Amino acid sequence: MSDRYSRLLAEYAASVRWEHLSPEVVHEVKRRVLDSLGVALAAFAEDAPKAARAYAYALSTPKGATLWGTPVKAPPGAAAFANAVMVRYLDFNDTYLSREPLHPSDMIPALFVLAEWRRCRPRDLIVAIALAYEVGVCLCDAASLRAHGWDHVNYTALGTACGAAYLLGLTPPQTEHALAITAVPHAAMRQTRAGELSMWKGAAAAEATRNALEAALLAASGMTGPYRPFEGEMGVFAQLFGGERFDEAALRPLAEQAPPSRIRDTYIKFWPVEYHAQSAVDAALRLRQRIQDPARIASVHIETFRAAYEIIAKDPEKWEPKTRETADHSLPYIVTVALLDGEVDRASFTPARLRDPGLRAFLKDRVTLQEDPALTRGYPEGIPNRITVRTQDGATYVEEVRFPRGHARNPMTDEEVMEKFRGNVAEVWTPAQAERVAEWVWRLEAQEDLEELVRLLYV
Repeated sequence: MSDRYSRLLAEYAASVRWEHLSPEVVHEVKRRVLDSLGVALAAFAEDAPKAARAYAYALSTPKGATLWGTPVKAPPGAAAFANAVMVRYLDFNDTYLSREPLHPSDMIPALFVLAEWRRCRPRDLIVAIALAYEVGVCLCDAASLRAHGWDHVNYTALGTACGAAYLLGLTPPQTEHALAITAVPHAAMRQTRAGELSMWKGAAAAEATRNALEAALLAASGMTGPYRPFEGEMGVFAQLFGGERFDEAALRPLAEQAPPSRIRDTYIKFWPVEYHAQSAVDAALRLRQRIQDPARIASVHIETFRAAYEIIAKDPEKWEPKTRETADHSLPYIVTVALLDGEVDRASFTPARLRDPGLRAFLKDRVTLQEDPALTRGYPEGIPNRITVRTQDGATYVEEVRFPRGHARNPMTDEEVMEKFRGNVAEVWTPAQAERVAEWVWRLEAQEDLEELVRLLYV
């Protein structure tokens, strides 16, 4: 049933071992686990996570995996879905940008659930996460899904399938079947992120990882998948890429079975907004400090790069967002709220803030935006955004940021990651509980299993 690419991914997944991971990669995995738990628990009481948990509660079983923040267990697929919706909801989890953008930590909940359910060693979870990141990031370098109308979560699913195959101890042929069962039945459309955005914006990756987890479990049980899932007549290349193929150079680390390292190229978010706007927030807040009083602002002009324009600026809905999901994917809204409020946090996207007549009038009457080809040439190496503010008295202020805080070229320190974590969980845990969880995660590779950690997560 092989084709070149299912075989390449499967053989890579079978090649990785704990001994191959550098201390730096192990540490980076722990930073991502901690960050994911923080952004998940910050979203615990929000509408989409509550809906996902309600679905999982109806399937509860003592033989399942834990719904984070609760003592309830559900079947692994349902638990993976509910936990991943929490991680993704606030748009505050990590990112990688290349030919295709990705939120790699979307893969962590499904792998965590499988490791808990199968009582895997936490160090095996670390390996599975590093492996999944490697596959997902290399695929993003290899071809763009978005350019053909398909969603990046198709890569999320393939990375998760490889990590799940590792945790289940699948053979390369079994992993190929898992990849085929993941890819062929579950192609995700980019419509998820077009126009006005719904709860599904934060659930599409959760669905992809649930499908990948179930595919790996099916393959482990003897199920075979469609033959030649990538290169076949109606396979991935024909259907999702219009006949185009992967860039072979981008897949060289997988072909050469290099130790996982690409997690170090991914970015932890400093602000709870779509990643292409991270540098715009930095620039806007610098301008706010310089201007002091937002009442002085006469006009705001945003110059950005093509990917940001296409994803978070061009749609009419981005200029009059009605949902949280649209607002945190709206470059003009994000810049406006940063300039007016002097901060960007969860409160920036509440229904009351979205409906504020003063904010909406400012966005409509004073903000303009265009793509700058020079900035486009600076992407994806950087995330270049430039903002020009003119004041009522005729002064002009300009700020440009290319490498926002958290970018691989401007990484957050461990203490900054901890401060983000503490801030995210402050409404659901005591400071002592937050420190216990953090201490546990920083020693993840030395733990026996994940049971104590899921108990520490109770809200």
